Amino acid sequence: MTIDSSALQQRFVSIRENKTFETFVIAVIIISALVIGAKTYTINAQVDLLFKILDITITLFFLSEIIIRMIADHSLKKFFSKGWNIFDFIIVTASLIPIDESEMALLGRLLRIFRVLRLVSIIPELRVLLNAFVTAIPRMVYVSVLMFIFFYIYAAMGSIFFSKINPELWDNITISMLTLFRVATFEDWTDVMYETMEVYPFSWIFYLTFIFIVAFVFLNMMIGIVLEVLQREHEKFDRETGEGEAGEVHWIREHTESMEQRMKSMEKMLINLQENKKSPSDPS
Repeated sequence: MTIDSSALQQRFVSIRENKTFETFVIAVIIISALVIGAKTYTINAQVDLLFKILDITITLFFLSEIIIRMIADHSLKKFFSKGWNIFDFIIVTASLIPIDESEMALLGRLLRIFRVLRLVSIIPELRVLLNAFVTAIPRMVYVSVLMFIFFYIYAAMGSIFFSKINPELWDNITISMLTLFRVATFEDWTDVMYETMEVYPFSWIFYLTFIFIVAFVFLNMMIGIVLEVLQREHEKFDRETGEGEAGEVHWIREHTESMEQRMKSMEKMLINLQENKKSPSDPS
C-alpha cells in the first residue's frame, strides 16, 4: 500500500483550514495560559505533577500542529516567508526546552509565557490590531519627542518656581517631570496645584496650559495616528481576504484590469486579421 504524498498534503491543508481545528488550537492556547497562571500559586505535589503532564501534552500538540502547517504549505521556504509562521515556530521549538531543574529552566518558563501570543498569530483580527500598533510606533515616536520637549520646558519652569514650596515634588528637573507625569495622568493633580497657589495664586495657568497641551492635544494626536493606521490595516486585510468594501473595490479593480487586458488583446487580434485579409490584394 503506497501513500500518495499529494493526497496527504491536501489532507493536512484541510486540517489546517478546518474551523473546528482552529478553535481547538485556540482553546489549547488558553488552557496553556491558565496553566502558567495557576503555577504562580502554591500548589501541592499531585497538582504540580498533573500540570507537568498537561504541559508536556500541550507542547506535543503544538509541535504536531506546527508540523501539520509546515507540511500543508508546499515548501519550507513558503512557510518561513511569513513572519507569523516564524514567530510560531520559534515559540513552539523553544517550548521544547525542559523546565525541570536545569540551567535553561528559567528560560523555558519564560518562553512558555509567550505561548499566549500565539492567539495573535491565529486570530486574524488580533493580527490586524498588532500590525496597526507596530506600524504606528514610528509616527508616535515623533509625537513623543515633541511631547517630551514640552515636558522638559514645563519641568524646568516648575523646578525654578516651585522648588522651595515642595522640594519633594519640584527639587530638580527629573523629579519635576515625574510630578508633571502625575499631573498629566490626573493623579491628585489638584492637590499639587492648590499647594503652589498658596504662594503663586496664578500658578493654575501653569497647570491648565500643561494639561491642555499634553493631555488633550498630544493624546488626541496619538489616538488619531492609531485610528488612521488601524483603518489602513483593516482595508489591507479586507483587500487580502476579499471581504468588506475595500475587498469589493479591490475585486472590481482587478477584474476591470483583467477585462481591459482581454479587450486589448482582442483588439490586436482583430487588427492582425484585418491586415492579413488586406495582404493578398497587395501588388507585391
